[in-house]
Amino acid sequence: MQKFALLSVSDKTGITEFAQALVSQFGYTLLSTGGTAKLLRDQGIEVTDVSDHTKFPEMMDGRVKTLHPMIHGGLLCLRDNPKHVEAASSHGIEMIDLVVVNLYPFEETVARANVTFDEAIEQIDIGGPSMLRSAAKNHKDVTVICDPTDYPRVLKSMEAGELDSNFRKELALKVFTRTSAYDGAIRSYLANQGNQDELDMDSISGFPATLNLEENKIQNLRYGENPHQQAALYGGFLDYFDQLQGKELSYNNIIDISAAAYLIGEFERPTVAILKHTNPCGVASADNLAEAWESAYATDRQAPFGGIIVVNNTLDIDLAQKIGEIFCEVIIAPGFTEEAQQFFAKKKNLRLLVSKVGFGPDTLQEIRTVPGGLLVQDRDQKRINPKHFEVVTKRQPTDLEFRSMLFGWRVVRHVKSNAIVYAGDEKTIGVGAGQMSRVDSSRIAVWKAGEAGLSLDGSTIASDAFFPFADGLLAAADAGATAAIQPGGSVRDDEVIAAANERDMAMLFTRTRHFKH
Repeated sequence: MQKFALLSVSDKTGITEFAQALVSQFGYTLLSTGGTAKLLRDQGIEVTDVSDHTKFPEMMDGRVKTLHPMIHGGLLCLRDNPKHVEAASSHGIEMIDLVVVNLYPFEETVARANVTFDEAIEQIDIGGPSMLRSAAKNHKDVTVICDPTDYPRVLKSMEAGELDSNFRKELALKVFTRTSAYDGAIRSYLANQGNQDELDMDSISGFPATLNLEENKIQNLRYGENPHQQAALYGGFLDYFDQLQGKELSYNNIIDISAAAYLIGEFERPTVAILKHTNPCGVASADNLAEAWESAYATDRQAPFGGIIVVNNTLDIDLAQKIGEIFCEVIIAPGFTEEAQQFFAKKKNLRLLVSKVGFGPDTLQEIRTVPGGLLVQDRDQKRINPKHFEVVTKRQPTDLEFRSMLFGWRVVRHVKSNAIVYAGDEKTIGVGAGQMSRVDSSRIAVWKAGEAGLSLDGSTIASDAFFPFADGLLAAADAGATAAIQPGGSVRDDEVIAAANERDMAMLFTRTRHFKH
């Protein structure tokens, strides 16, 4: 009896070798579509187009090609049910015994910066999930593969004899896990396309009535935040990064890398950020990364030990040599020159990561566990629009002060509350994070600037939330700040504004708070 295998893949990793084995070792006739069929033919592998098999042409730009009884009948037919077999025979439906399908890269597409809605919609796979579900439903008779890493296991089992039912069931479970996560990603994307500013809070489309979370375990981690805590990584985190070298990522590394990726997404000019325990301890932009590094590192020369360094341009040998003078855990960049890679290769444990997508404004949501439940929120990445800032003091900020405040405002929302950032022109000067009192955060920032030998004269101060009293602003003025940017909204705003006027400070209200807990 002729055996049919249907192959239609977006991720073509290993498909040529697998297809060749199916034909040469196990005598399968291959059915395929579009790019997969072309790839196999180019490699000299005989393949039948699905349209020839169904006697029905692909149409509507490929939207309709596998949605046909000749396909789904061949997948869903129960081989031990005489009525099924008779129906298939009377309609000329051939049995399809093996299916290899992976889906259009919807998640990767919508993670790209500036992807359009139409582009996202075209990456919603219809035929692929339908074939996977049909084959997985009938896994008693059909082998279904959605993950290229399973090709060797399937071939090995076939070489040893017939694939057993438990293995086919395992593959089917992987299919339903994948299609569920795929549908969830589409649902989440579409739910976030509305204008939430115009929606009633009880019916925000981005937060469904039922939250379904299904993610594959990618790997066990050595431990969690501390050695006595077990941990594992689930989902697609590793899809966003390529690790070029170094030890496996730890739980803490992954948390820090996420914070670094979100922070660097704020900037377009060449920028360097140094983070420790998710808090930025130095950030700077300049005409090139080497100059940006000097300013970022100057903010705090002690805290970066064992920290995370992230840049938004290709990292070259000049910067590599500068970074090489200190010990750090992870370096993230969109690319590394060959010379830089060779230089870092001497540090075997150093983790080098290439960020494959940008993490700009309006990406992803955050989920945190609480006793008995989950909290879900949009990330605090609303695009900053300086046109919405309001000058509330008598004195207007200078151009330099405005640039400095805007830079500090971009950084401060990535600092744990209470957060204070003193900034100069496109560089941090002092960072105070995570204190119970906003005044204490300011004192720490001033102290750290002093320890680094940096002057705060002419600096600006950014606060993630309003100054509840004038004392915090006055302390900043005493330290040398000439301008301040804050959300406003305190019942004592008038007192704070008056204090700023008395010190001839310029002050902007953003009307947007940036607590980070």
